[in-house]
This record gives sequence, structure tokens and C-alpha cells, in this order.
Amino acid sequence: MRTILITGPGGSGRTTVAAATALRAAREGSRTLLLSAERPDTPGAALGTPTGARPVEIEPRLIAWRPDAAAGFRQDLAEFQQRAAGVLDLLGASRLDAEEVTPLPGAEELTFLRALRDAALSEKYDLLVVDLPPLPGALALLALPEELRRYLRRLLPPERQAARALRPVLGRLAGVPMPADWLYETAGRWDVELAAVEAVLTDRDTAVRLVAEPTPAAVDALRTARLGLALRGLRTEALVANRVLPDTTPDTWLAGLVAQQRKALREWAGEGECEVHAVPHLGRDPGSPDDLAALAVPAVTGTDRPVEWPVADRIAEDGVLVWHIPLPGAIREELDLIRRGDELVITASAFRRIVSLPSALRRCTVSGAGLREGELRVRFAPDPGLWPAAAR
Repeated sequence: MRTILITGPGGSGRTTVAAATALRAAREGSRTLLLSAERPDTPGAALGTPTGARPVEIEPRLIAWRPDAAAGFRQDLAEFQQRAAGVLDLLGASRLDAEEVTPLPGAEELTFLRALRDAALSEKYDLLVVDLPPLPGALALLALPEELRRYLRRLLPPERQAARALRPVLGRLAGVPMPADWLYETAGRWDVELAAVEAVLTDRDTAVRLVAEPTPAAVDALRTARLGLALRGLRTEALVANRVLPDTTPDTWLAGLVAQQRKALREWAGEGECEVHAVPHLGRDPGSPDDLAALAVPAVTGTDRPVEWPVADRIAEDGVLVWHIPLPGAIREELDLIRRGDELVITASAFRRIVSLPSALRRCTVSGAGLREGELRVRFAPDPGLWPAAAR
């Protein structure tokens, strides 16, 4: 199954392009789900059929779905109150009714990620077209599963759950009650769910399609977006230049916009990071499948080469291992690296990611790093005290 994640600057028409992409794939024979994070029914307006909290069939082989964050949050809260019933009763806390519950910040994102996981595991579809929020909200959403899993492992390490028999003794020694089994079970369940989402996002059949109008502001926004995506190991499959005006525009004030668009298109094509596809301006907002078909968005092709962070063995030549991390658009002055145990904290501009070191690099010390041709190259020298003698 292929997954195409679609995002772009606000107002770029990304939802329309996502709907057109899903429609084309369905008409070409793929069982397709259009999963949208939009609160207003923008997908329904473009498709000519209302969409909502339940999946709805638009055409044969095309389903559209906008998950309801409120309903998902109410269900999660009800399950939490049931699991924590003993603690809540002990504290004298009153239960919350479903009717008085409104989603807290973050509930919408978690509901959407759960829907993505469920759709991917359902095996009902050949293609998932995921209409993400605008940049930079999409980048934060894509980082959420990995970050939350890391927080859970730090706050509730799974290995501590094994010491169940010692928990009462430890509680008396510490003077505070130890976490109950249900807390670890809940954390374990969340970790499994988040791992499933992370697996979908990092799968070799998952790619990102960026959508933007060719303007100077979009050029800067997409350069930043590609850096954030690369740091997460996500591949940008294509760049859709939306609402492109024709060259035959009369010599009016629109001629300046045409010149501006052509300059942005040339710049994008010159970067060579991904394929650039121009989608024409219809002169109106699409409001039916026929309008979406007229956009002629690029088709979703087969599997491409996944993003790799290879480790090159340069011990014989230079005495080091080199970790190659692609970071297109990164600026040397805005890069920072911190080695912390078996992890490397990478900061690139406004983005930060904490990654686990490959096993071979854990027995090394960082000896330097450099940025060359859009790639961060981190050099690791083997630690004599940890490196096998035969490998030295």
C-alpha cells in the first residue's frame, strides 16, 4: 500500500490537490482513501459531495473521511475514567459526562494519527492520500509519534514494570505509592499505537507531496519544509506548483504575476530536489470531480528509493566511521550537534530531532562533522576501550 502525505503553505490549495490526486488514483483503478485533517468540509466542497466523521463513498474505489476529534477524545476519556476508577474514587473525584467534554489541545492531532493508523492496518485500500494541515503544523504532526514514544519511555520505562513484586517495598521506602499496573499497561498500549503510526510514516512506500503557489514567499517556505522533512527521514516525492497562470495572459497587471510565477518555477526546477509539476489555474474554485480531473495533477507512481542515513566505513583510510545524514537546504551556521549517551541531538534551523545511534557508532566518540552538498557528515572515531581488537 502506498501513502502520499500532502501539505504546503496555508492557502496553497493543498486540499484541492489532495482530492484531485485521490480522484485520479481511484479512476485509474486503485482503491483509495482521502483522509483529511481539515475542520471545514473543504474536501467535500472540491469533490461535490459532503464528507465528515464517517467515511463516505465519492465514486467507485474512492472514499473520503474527516475524523472527528471530539468523538475520539470522549472515547479516550471514558476509557481512562474506567481504568482509573479506583484512584478517582479514593480521591473523591466526580466523573465527567461525555456531553460536557470538549477536546483538549493535542486531541485533534492524536485522533487524526489514530485514523491514519487504522486506515493503514485495515488493508481495504491500495493508496492513502493524506491531506495534512498547512506547514508548519504538518511538520509538528509528523514528529509527534516519535516524540511521544520517547517521552513515554523516559517517564515510564518498560523495564520498571518487571519489578512488580518489589513495588510495595519500594513504595514504603520512598514514602510515595508506586505507579499502578494499569498505568504501565496504558503506556504500553499507547506505545504500540504510536509505533504503528510511526511505521506508516517511515515506510518505504510513504512519500510527501508538497503543494504551493509559485511565489517568493512559497520558495522560502518550501526550502524550510524540505529541511524539516529530511531531518525526519521523510522523502519529498514531488512539488505541485498550483494555480499556475497561462503564458498567454494579456499584457495587464496579471503579466507581473506570470513573470513572478515563472521565476519561482525556474528556481524550483533548478534545485533538483524533486520533480516539479505545474497545475493550471481553472479560473474558479473546483467544485466537482470533473473540475478536479481538469487539474491534471501528477499520478502516484510506484515505489521510490527510500531515504537512507548510511554509515560509511572509512577506518582503513581515515580511522573513522562517517554517518551521512541528508539535510537539503541546511545552513552551516544553523546546525548544532550534541552527543548524549547513545543518542545524537541534531538541530537544524528551527527543527530538532533526537536520534538513536546505530550500534556500531555507540562504541565510538564524535571526532567532527561537516556540511557538504546538502549532507551532514558526522565522523566517529572508534573508542579503543569498546571497539573489538580485531576491528582496529
